[in-house]
Amino acid sequence: MRPVNNVFVPELIEPKRQIGARQFDLARHVAIMAIINRTPDSFHDHGRTFTFDAAVAAATQAVSDGTDWVEVGGVPFSPNRPDVDQPEELDRVVPVVQAIRTASDVVIAVDTYRTEVARQAIAAGADVINDTSGLHDPELADLVAETGVSLVITHSLASPPRTPVMRPGYEDIAGEVAAFLASRVELALSRGVLASQIIIDPGHDLNKNTYHSLELTRRLDEITRLGYPTLVAVSNKDFIGETLNLPQDQRLEGTIAALMVCILQGARIVRVHDVRAASSAVRMAEAILGWRPPAYARHNLV
Repeated sequence: MRPVNNVFVPELIEPKRQIGARQFDLARHVAIMAIINRTPDSFHDHGRTFTFDAAVAAATQAVSDGTDWVEVGGVPFSPNRPDVDQPEELDRVVPVVQAIRTASDVVIAVDTYRTEVARQAIAAGADVINDTSGLHDPELADLVAETGVSLVITHSLASPPRTPVMRPGYEDIAGEVAAFLASRVELALSRGVLASQIIIDPGHDLNKNTYHSLELTRRLDEITRLGYPTLVAVSNKDFIGETLNLPQDQRLEGTIAALMVCILQGARIVRVHDVRAASSAVRMAEAILGWRPPAYARHNLV
């Protein structure tokens, strides 16, 4: 890693990325990913975007608020909620992807660990597959290699996916997460996925308690040092709520603080619920770091 303006910037293997119709310089730009949950029991918005019309409207608003990506998911994050079978997940995800793609060139990600869901989502216009199982199904890597889309590989202990992991323990949280991600990246590469297609995610709160997620945040440079663009999904999560003793609808400030710490350690994609607030915070951070000019400058200049 190299210091830039006293901030350590990861030496990315492929810092400039073409993802879908858009180009990103992930050495000097932080991409914002908006969350669109097509679930009636999502942990944060409790089904606000479950219906088709609400999901499409939320995506349209996110684009207006400044998002770079939108992510559509049809299965709840928590294993404590009822599972969703493949036909239902397809019905929830694919039509929304089609509608967003028709309306915008925004990068579209789909949160799924199922290869067939990924296949149909890609055919509908998805640019990124976010696999929160950590490539539990290696055939998903084959699909990514075949289609050329981007792949997010997330740290997860659950096997099979969404299986509860009771009282997860780590001797060295950052080291173990980094080793897991490195091994799954090697698996993806061995199946024909290019390094330029890979993104990694340490999986805050996924099979981790609050102490684990806090330590992972302050040691995130050990993840970004792997050289692949790092996505962080910290928005409104339990480690923020437990740290601040706040309910989910009052965690925005804690979320912004966690995002800034992650960005200063090399995170370059942030997955968020509140796009407008996150966009303002991220763009301000980029300007302070010298990566983005002010929108205008008149103070003491005229």
